[in-house]
Amino acid sequence: MNSIYKIPGYILLLFGGFCLSWGGLIVRNFENAIERQWEILFLRSFFFLLALIIFLSLTYKKNTIKIITDSGLPAVIGGFFLSLSFVAYTFAITTTTVANVVFIISTQTMFLAIFGYIFLKERISLVGFISIFLAMGGIILMVGDSIVSESFFGNVVALAIPINFSILVVIIRKNPNLDMVPAIFYSGIFAVIYGLILSDSFNFTSNDIAMGFLLGVPQLAFGFICITIGSKTTKAVTVGILMLSETLLAPYWVWLFLNEIPPLSVFIGGFIIILAVLIKSFDRGKSINT
Repeated sequence: MNSIYKIPGYILLLFGGFCLSWGGLIVRNFENAIERQWEILFLRSFFFLLALIIFLSLTYKKNTIKIITDSGLPAVIGGFFLSLSFVAYTFAITTTTVANVVFIISTQTMFLAIFGYIFLKERISLVGFISIFLAMGGIILMVGDSIVSESFFGNVVALAIPINFSILVVIIRKNPNLDMVPAIFYSGIFAVIYGLILSDSFNFTSNDIAMGFLLGVPQLAFGFICITIGSKTTKAVTVGILMLSETLLAPYWVWLFLNEIPPLSVFIGGFIIILAVLIKSFDRGKSINT
């Protein structure tokens, strides 16, 4: 399993984005998905947690428990916030278009800049401010256009995904010795508990179990593991660009297989957000204080 660390970071990031991009299509293949969000969360998180346990055991072997316990309270808190992203993803992806969700998720770079300024006292450059305003403009366009439609709730909930993930990253940056994998492990535990308590039924069909496996293992576990490892050896500017692979591929899969076509405003807002992410990725300007 340690051989994965020998793969170039950019390849891992591309593969990670590719894995994550299938989430929307897989969720669409659940029967009555919009009425069974907690069950979907439970199945996804159960298989995700199982895959992480296997990965940690094969990677750290007899040191697995020590690695997890040494991560301490910061990993538990970080895992809690990440688990809220899992909840938000499940509810958002079943109540709005896949394109809306992935475009909004891609704004995490902007929220990282904002939270970095608030909690880490990291200054934001002029280019950073421009990219943040562009991204917010794209979100407002998409969310505002859906106010009178059923997708409004999903668009608002989707905002919790980049926000909570950014909080996790801030916690990690405040604790530089924190191993991110145990934080992801804790997020799986929290998400399983949510699903276990709040699910109305556990009468899963063979299709449900198959889709839950695909969501939890190749889509989420493989995606997060590859991105976590790949980010360690890849420049930040490259990470930001390669992570757009999920944003670009996810709407394509549901269009190709399910003919799901979002409104024009979603594409316009998404284009603005991607432009903002690209601008922020190449940000080399001097920081300014506000």
